[in-house]
Amino acid sequence: MVFTSITDGITRGIEEIGAQVSGAFMEPTIRLGVTGLSRAGKTVFITSLVANLMDRGRMPQLRAAAKGQIRTAYLQPQPDDTVPRFDYETHLAALTGDAPHWPDSTRSVSELRLSFRVQPSGILGSVSGPRTVHLDIIDYPGEWLLDLTLMEKTYAEWSAEVLGRIGARPGGAEYLGGVSAETGAETMDEGRAKALAAAFTAHLVEARNAGFSDCTPGRFLLPGDLAGSPAVTFAPLPAPDKPARGSLWREFERRFEAYKREVVRPFFRSHFARLDRQVVLMDALGAIHAGPRAVEDMRRVMAEILSAFRPGRSRWLADLVLGKRIDRILFAATKADHLHHSQHARLAAIMEALVRDARDRADFAGAKTAAMAIASVRATVETSVEQGGHSLDCVKGVLMETGRTAAMYPGDLPEDPARLLSPARQGAERWLDADYAVMGFAPARLNLKPGEGPPHIRLDRAAEFLIGDKLA
Repeated sequence: MVFTSITDGITRGIEEIGAQVSGAFMEPTIRLGVTGLSRAGKTVFITSLVANLMDRGRMPQLRAAAKGQIRTAYLQPQPDDTVPRFDYETHLAALTGDAPHWPDSTRSVSELRLSFRVQPSGILGSVSGPRTVHLDIIDYPGEWLLDLTLMEKTYAEWSAEVLGRIGARPGGAEYLGGVSAETGAETMDEGRAKALAAAFTAHLVEARNAGFSDCTPGRFLLPGDLAGSPAVTFAPLPAPDKPARGSLWREFERRFEAYKREVVRPFFRSHFARLDRQVVLMDALGAIHAGPRAVEDMRRVMAEILSAFRPGRSRWLADLVLGKRIDRILFAATKADHLHHSQHARLAAIMEALVRDARDRADFAGAKTAAMAIASVRATVETSVEQGGHSLDCVKGVLMETGRTAAMYPGDLPEDPARLLSPARQGAERWLDADYAVMGFAPARLNLKPGEGPPHIRLDRAAEFLIGDKLA
């Protein structure tokens, strides 16, 4: 085990040095990790980002595009032959076809390489020709990112935390009722183990569907080829006084450690530890609609995510990263097109407050972080509706469920984010002075002009933060 860790570290160190030398003297590569929590629109984000980087007519806030430094952008074969390619063409066809629809979400790791021919700025640009910059986009489920927080927890710590918080979440009370009679000292029985794992997974599914963010272990929701394996057949239990060898508790403890060792660590060694930049997409509006407890859950998750980007505090992560670290992290609240533009600044302020609070709680320092409200593809238009003698700022679009056009007034977000974050911290069951609504809008039929990507909200600002400095 020690020898393997040492040789892995040496190999990664050599690869990292080689990549730095290649980037400095040949063709630099930016590895951008894209992940999203429940229903945040990760596939749509990547598809629209690539389309708008290739046809940059809607990217004025990306300075390299506005200044004409990007001569061209084109897709190339990805460098990782063992990672599935992100199916960009199929997803773009879903969004831009005659019957537009949201593309299927990806359920595992995928990758796409977009290459730029860029004319450098300044003195260097006046004496040199265009250079090539590669953008490797690595797409992975947000639930897998949250698994990183399990690495420094014992099974006992994880069980206590989970059992202490799920009572107020959908399906949580049912699971707690099912394990209330468990002592953990019972002799291991595979049938019982499967039943408990299935019950806990059912709770995670309900919680995710209700807008909660922390639904770990992530492979319980997306098991892939691990389905039915012991590594995903465990669940949290009340701690016994003295768990005996061969007990259910001891076996679940062993499987929890196996999950970290065989599932979490290899994923982050192969993918996470090689990233330069990261964007985390979040359905903040969905959490607000779900209520204060869902917002508090999102706030806590953001703090844990930021903690995950501190290799100096995590010995196992420091061994994997070997000095390389993600230096920019963007938290983006998606679906800004579900709000009238008059409320976009309020949604952005809520995200800023969540990030600031998460940074403080995580004692985080190092990477540059930002938060903003975006819409990867704009699916609505703005309108006004008269009601009770007052004009309401609404958005209008085609409903996914019925195919009918409808206008929505989602509610009035507060100017002060504390109006939401305070009751969330205090464990309130519902908002006392407001109701917030959400609707599922289908993508609008597009008529794109040459040189234009899909319409969006602030995708150019997101691109500028994530990669703009590398294209200058």
